[in-house]
Amino acid sequence: MTNLLSGVVADHIEAINAFDTEATVATFSPDAYVNDNHREIRGVDAIKRWVEKEIVGDKVTLDVREIANHYGDIIVRATYDGDFDKSRLPSGELILSNYFSVREGKIVSLVVIRNQPSPY
Repeated sequence: MTNLLSGVVADHIEAINAFDTEATVATFSPDAYVNDNHREIRGVDAIKRWVEKEIVGDKVTLDVREIANHYGDIIVRATYDGDFDKSRLPSGELILSNYFSVREGKIVSLVVIRNQPSPY
């Protein structure tokens, strides 16, 4: 499924799966923000520290399951794995939705959410 992605989002996921901090950070604009686990991480310096500790440090990998383009934003649903603490997570696969906003070839915002099924 990853081969259906292109551009900076494909580069971003490839860099994460390669545990490459510098390549991952290079996908973001200098003033980008990430919202992960209800925390807002602003600016490329803070994003680099987050990537070093919680992505590369925890050997996070993404297995892309679904891709959607929504008015120019890219939504990627992926199974996450790695060496992070899974003790408070439900059993089975951890699927997170990644909402990417891209401008001028760089990620300007990334929101990572564990969505719940909707009753509607």
